Amino acid sequence: MIDRQSELTRQINQKKVHKRQFTKRDGRDLFLYGFEAHTETALEQDGGEVAKGGELRYHPLRQEWNVYAPHRQNRTFKPSSANDPLAPSKLGGAPTEIPFTQFEIAIFENKFTSLHKDAPTPMSITGLKSKLAKGRCDVVVYTAADSGSLATIGQARRRLLIETWVDRYEALFDQGCDFVLPFENRGEEVGVTLPHPHGQIYAFPFIPDVQAKAAKAFRNGYDLSADIKRNAEVYGVANAGGMQAFCPPYTRFPYETWIAPIEKIAGPWDFNETQSDGFGHLLGEMTRKYDEFFQRPTAYMLSLHAAPKGEDNTFHFTAQFYPLLRAPNRVKYLASVEQSTGAFTVDVMPETAAKTLRTL
Repeated sequence: MIDRQSELTRQINQKKVHKRQFTKRDGRDLFLYGFEAHTETALEQDGGEVAKGGELRYHPLRQEWNVYAPHRQNRTFKPSSANDPLAPSKLGGAPTEIPFTQFEIAIFENKFTSLHKDAPTPMSITGLKSKLAKGRCDVVVYTAADSGSLATIGQARRRLLIETWVDRYEALFDQGCDFVLPFENRGEEVGVTLPHPHGQIYAFPFIPDVQAKAAKAFRNGYDLSADIKRNAEVYGVANAGGMQAFCPPYTRFPYETWIAPIEKIAGPWDFNETQSDGFGHLLGEMTRKYDEFFQRPTAYMLSLHAAPKGEDNTFHFTAQFYPLLRAPNRVKYLASVEQSTGAFTVDVMPETAAKTLRTL
């Protein structure tokens, strides 16, 4: 009897990923990725001015850099389905961000970017440290369909998505960025204004504080692999292809779940085929589990924490899900204590969360 998952894996692994680079009328890049070569002629496009990022300012008490980009106040806000900017364009219809009638995965530079290679000179304020907000912000459109999730797009599309992330990691590091963060915001509680299935990629000109602290911990000998193996029975949720989904005993969000290679790997660029399969499967499986448990499309933040530049030898990759719900129809608000101190109050014990998600 044929193992359907193994057969699908074999078919995916035998397919070549095609990439098409296209320059939009306003000068922004558009990349089209697929298992089939994309050769369609572009339709009519919008033009207009494109923002070139904001500026970085240093917070002297928190000792961190933050991005200021006031032009983002004008970004598209909850358009009708007929005006979906992430949909494929239609013959005779209004132009969208993607001037083609079909695609598999599309990535383009955000029109309302916070970081840009030609970032403007920051305002000069006495006593304030500031610098250019160089970098890049990309939008990653998972599918031409106007609805769906990481669970419903299927394993083949998730594998293709991993390949596109790897390609962008390599390109953005080559362009001089210090840290690259693919992420997805899902649900209105997170502030999502475009419901079309998509994620984003931010490429930073510095290593943000969270990742700098993680890199330091790994350099100082913290062994995440040992923790994963030691805690798998109590905190494990699912595993596949050498990858483990688990609720760390130190989570900050109720039902927070991480996906990580069981053995240390710096980032998806070092995954073998089995690990890519496992990672893709678990991205879909965790989204499915959340939706089943919360009885609705779950609002969450998903971020990929791969090694910053120069940290490959010690860094251990994780993909981290932060659900914005603490129970069905109950939102986890990050209120005064969390915002003021950074000390989170967690409403669900991680071992309880792991057991609940594991049994779904």
